Amino acid sequence: MAPILTDSGNPASVATIGVFWGTDAMQFATRLQNVETSAIRELFKLLGKPGIISFAGGFPDPGLFDAEGIRISADAVLANNPGPVLQYGATEGYEPLRQGISAFMKAKGAAVAPQGLIVTTGSQQALDLIGKTMISPGDKVIVEAPTFLATIQCFRLYGADLIGAPIDADGVQVDALERLIDEHKPKLVYLIPTFGNPSGATLSLERRKRVLEIAARTRTLVVEDDPYGELYFGKPPPPSLLALSDGVPGSREWLAHCGSFSKILSPGLRVGWMIAPPELLARATMCKQFSDAHTSNLTQATAAHYLTLGRMEGALDAVRAAYAERARVMAECLRSELGDAITFDAPQGGMFFWARLGQGRHAGEFAKRAIDKLVAFIPGAPFFATDPDLSTLRLSFATADVAKIAEGIGRLRQAL
Repeated sequence: MAPILTDSGNPASVATIGVFWGTDAMQFATRLQNVETSAIRELFKLLGKPGIISFAGGFPDPGLFDAEGIRISADAVLANNPGPVLQYGATEGYEPLRQGISAFMKAKGAAVAPQGLIVTTGSQQALDLIGKTMISPGDKVIVEAPTFLATIQCFRLYGADLIGAPIDADGVQVDALERLIDEHKPKLVYLIPTFGNPSGATLSLERRKRVLEIAARTRTLVVEDDPYGELYFGKPPPPSLLALSDGVPGSREWLAHCGSFSKILSPGLRVGWMIAPPELLARATMCKQFSDAHTSNLTQATAAHYLTLGRMEGALDAVRAAYAERARVMAECLRSELGDAITFDAPQGGMFFWARLGQGRHAGEFAKRAIDKLVAFIPGAPFFATDPDLSTLRLSFATADVAKIAEGIGRLRQAL
């Protein structure tokens, strides 16, 4: 696993992060020996220097939030019979929001009844619920290499033996995935098929259908995480695995889908959802009862009302246009400033560039030099469950305007 960085940029010792195994200090659960604090969160401690330009975070741009629409919705739900939205609620979710999410998914080609989903506190909770309900210590779980860092941490917390499946610009390499499934008989497979984090890759339509066929043949649960699918720059991406599953007999019963409004409306609302086979959904609901009883009724009601305003598509158009321009500028600057020192596939949506340094350069060392030049990115190693590629890195263009992107990439050239 990748080392944790201290404020000085040096690897932290076990004592530094406050975990004292085998001493007279507080004895923590042994499961915590399998995980570390997020390398990304630790890096944020280094970002307080004045004038730093950050490509490190995976946050949406708050300047693009439809704050007015959210305010209108929050005011409306508090003005009209506020008691129910300020009270405890059903663990499965606020019913008008479940209906709104059902309609939202139907517009994306995926038919799901309101009773076929639960509302979660962000899609991160949905992943945690899958870990709680599905993973026992020692279970094998296949993830993309690279994949979302928080998922690696979450599944390791429950004792998963993680196996990395290779990817390219068209997403997970399905032939390799099929071999890994046949060899390891995993408890589940976790994929981000559309504009992946950190890869930016999008699984092709042909590969999506094959993944579903493999899931049905091998009776392996596939977890589709889809927080970025609406952030496309040109034509929309292929339909989700969920939308395609009706055309692949037997696949729907081996598919879970996690969605979120965090990247397309507001992460502060903490509203996500989970669609899954009834048996899994029932157990996930039970586990959610133990975790938080229910997602905030106030934010659920606000999101539900927002979906009725007709503002979502206009807000998304503005986000897509801004991110597309920033991605274009970042690609141009990487080519002009870093040239042959870096290779990448320009993303067609989402929030990230995934790049590889040439000539054996180490991205972690490069990151330290970049911080000295007042620019930050995330080295790629923590995104690998096994066998990290130390020359890789992730750059986010979401929160920097085009001028800062150009300046920041120029600083990266100075750090080479």
